[in-house]
Order: sequence, then C-alpha cells, then structure tokens
Amino acid sequence: MLSPVVIHLLKGVIYQEDPFWNALLDLQAQVRDYVRTMGLELILDEAEGYAFLRTRKAAEDEPELPRLVVRRALSYPVSLLLALLRKKMAEFDASGGSTRLILSLEEISEMMRTFLPEGSNEARRVDQVDSFLNKIVELGFVRRLKGQDNMLEIRRILKAYVDAQWLADFDQQLANYRAHGAR
Repeated sequence: MLSPVVIHLLKGVIYQEDPFWNALLDLQAQVRDYVRTMGLELILDEAEGYAFLRTRKAAEDEPELPRLVVRRALSYPVSLLLALLRKKMAEFDASGGSTRLILSLEEISEMMRTFLPEGSNEARRVDQVDSFLNKIVELGFVRRLKGQDNMLEIRRILKAYVDAQWLADFDQQLANYRAHGAR
C-alpha cells in the first residue's frame, strides 16, 4: 500500500476526504523515509486535513539534488488573488466559524475590484477574475462546488503555501514593480 500513497503524493496534495488519507496516516513514517531518499519531505497537517511533498533542504555535507517538485511561476493577478484569499482565510479563521470558507465568484470579484484597471464593463471584470480562479483551481487551492459553479471553497492547503515568507516575497516584488514604474 506504500507505493500508491507515494504515487498520489507525487501527483499532488492528498486531502482528508481522499481515499488514501487513512493509509497515509498509517504509513506516515515509511512515507517520510521513502521520500527522503528522493530529496523530499512530507508535510502532513492532520488538523487542517492535507498532506503534500516539498523539496527538502540538503544538509551541508549532502550534494544538492535536482528539483523533483515543480515550481510554478504565477502571474501578478494570480499571485495577488492568492494573497487576497489568504487574507480572507485569516479573517475567517479569526472569526471562529466553521472550517470551510465558501465564497461566491461575485465576492471574489469584488475583492479584486481595487486592483484591476477601471472599466465600466462589470461582466468583463468577473470573467477576468474567473480566468484567474481557473488557474488557482488547477493548482488545487480552490475548488468549485458541485452544481454551483459560481461558489468556490478555499482549500486549507492555501495556508501552507501562502505563508509569511511568501507574502513578504510578494510584497518585495510589488515594491520592485512600483520602483520600476516610477522611472
């Protein structure tokens, strides 16, 4: 049962509702040992209900291994939307409500309004935001609710990827853009 669990982890995130979740919990030590040989580490958050692999930092006496987990460059609007959704999740968690954050396409579009170019065409803006959301759905940070395409669940995995370091790096990129634009 170890191989199917590791294969699914190599393909992406395993969530609590996935069929391999319980096997992963049972085999967690073996999975950690196995993926370590490939230069990876298992990130498992039982409380939030997700697990994924990331590149392990090599020790000083170890050679640097080639990257197995792909890094994806994100466009500015997608990065901005991820940052806004992460902020919304922090506010949601602080309110102490349920664990599932569900937002409508209109709510997300409204969050992005300030950052998109002014225009009178509301439908075009919603379509733009929807295209950004499609990329985020592909990345696994958001999923559309069945039968309600305009309702989206913000996945808890977003907290693991969009952390304080990611936000600081994004702020630095924004500062670089502003400096470049001021020339």
